[in-house]
Amino acid sequence: MVDVLFVGEYLTTHILFNKGWLDFMYGSQIKDESAYFKEALLSSGFKVTHIPTYTAGIEFPENLEEMSKYNVIILSDVGSNTLILHPDVVFKGKPRPNRLKLIKEYVEGMGGGFLMIGGYFSYQGLNGFAHYKNTPVEEILPVELMEFDDRIEIPEGFKPRIVESEHAILKDLPIDWPILFGYNKTKLKKKAELLIEYNGGPILAVWNVGNGRAASFTSDCAPHWASPEFLNWQYYKMFWRNVILWLAKQDKALAPI
Repeated sequence: MVDVLFVGEYLTTHILFNKGWLDFMYGSQIKDESAYFKEALLSSGFKVTHIPTYTAGIEFPENLEEMSKYNVIILSDVGSNTLILHPDVVFKGKPRPNRLKLIKEYVEGMGGGFLMIGGYFSYQGLNGFAHYKNTPVEEILPVELMEFDDRIEIPEGFKPRIVESEHAILKDLPIDWPILFGYNKTKLKKKAELLIEYNGGPILAVWNVGNGRAASFTSDCAPHWASPEFLNWQYYKMFWRNVILWLAKQDKALAPI
């Protein structure tokens, strides 16, 4: 069984209701945007541990022993500050492990698999707030990150172009894909494989790094960049299944289901 640690895809919204002079109140809600992706992994037979964004700062593993329990670690729409700044560092001035360095060691040294999925708090993200540039995570990704806001918004939608249809991840998938509405702009590293692109920019890139493997999917697995057509696509589950199996070095399991 493939054991996956999936981190992110939760959104907390705070709302101010103004009903007139001094008549106002606050509200908040938590939205789980992980449902489609998590269901795709679970229905593929993977064991999935999901850490939502709002608890990742505390719950994300702080040592290699804990990380080694997983075949693949996935970050989706969770900024680097959430993983670097444990509450003990910020509020108590106590040192804690650098979890971005640990992710790199987990992949390069221990042979783990790593995937980053795009979004407003992935790669560099909105106004650069995700801030993975010049971090150990960028070092293991198959793509180089931009310096600032890297979002490419395409409200009319775009269709990704398959570059390597014979790669194990894509060989049983159709070439014609549903539309997506945006992605994080990156640059392919020299030794990486470009599998899917749009307008010269990587959408899916992979490589072997150290003893492990890493993949970069620069669009999203959830709304809004992921269109309803993509989320409900009959091959949505197979695509993510193939990515995870490749990262976990279980290439022989990449037969059609």
